[in-house]
Amino acid sequence: MTTPPLPDPHTWIVVPLYNEATVIAGVIEGLLPSFPHVVCIDDGSTDGSAEAARRAGAIVIEHPINLGQGAALQTGIDYAVSRPECEYIVTFDADGQHRVEDARDMVAAARAAGAAIVFGSRFLDDRTKPGWIKRVILKTAVWVTNLTTSIKLTDAHNGLRVIRRDAAAQVQLKQDRMAHATEIVLQLGHTGLPWIEHPVELLYTDYSKSKGQSVLNSVNILVDLVVR
Repeated sequence: MTTPPLPDPHTWIVVPLYNEATVIAGVIEGLLPSFPHVVCIDDGSTDGSAEAARRAGAIVIEHPINLGQGAALQTGIDYAVSRPECEYIVTFDADGQHRVEDARDMVAAARAAGAAIVFGSRFLDDRTKPGWIKRVILKTAVWVTNLTTSIKLTDAHNGLRVIRRDAAAQVQLKQDRMAHATEIVLQLGHTGLPWIEHPVELLYTDYSKSKGQSVLNSVNILVDLVVR
């Protein structure tokens, strides 16, 4: 029998949340055995997401109107940094595409390597199958991000990240749409703190495909890269 992992009392999970009422409880319930501190930032949801997250055991902070994922991340990061017991922050998506196992491994890698930032990358191995359209757009995003930041990544728009407290305290996101993913890389690079990448698997679920998130997010990334 596999021994369950011990809960990590010094890592806070930050989950931007917008209209994911049907899946968020499962995401939170999957996280809590490993990470007892889960904070969801409900970004003006209209489908009961906040209450579903609260019932599942998360701390919920509510934006009264939709401000965008960048603003939700900043609210969550600020909250986690305000907690004296917080050593690491993990940014984690609400739609079920991220794996708790990857988050655990990334926090362990940060501690073992003394890294202040760990970026998840779906392109360091071949487990993730994004489809060729999304792959091309994501690779374009990597190219543009690497041109404009001091950090050279293999996967620039992956929402699964580990950020040590001292690095997180220097993050001040202003971009509200998909461009925040490039902005956070830029700001983390400016800290001068050590970083690594870690292979992760993204789960393109029937739920996310039914919502069209894979294609829509790819288009949003491309638009923001063009107009930013």
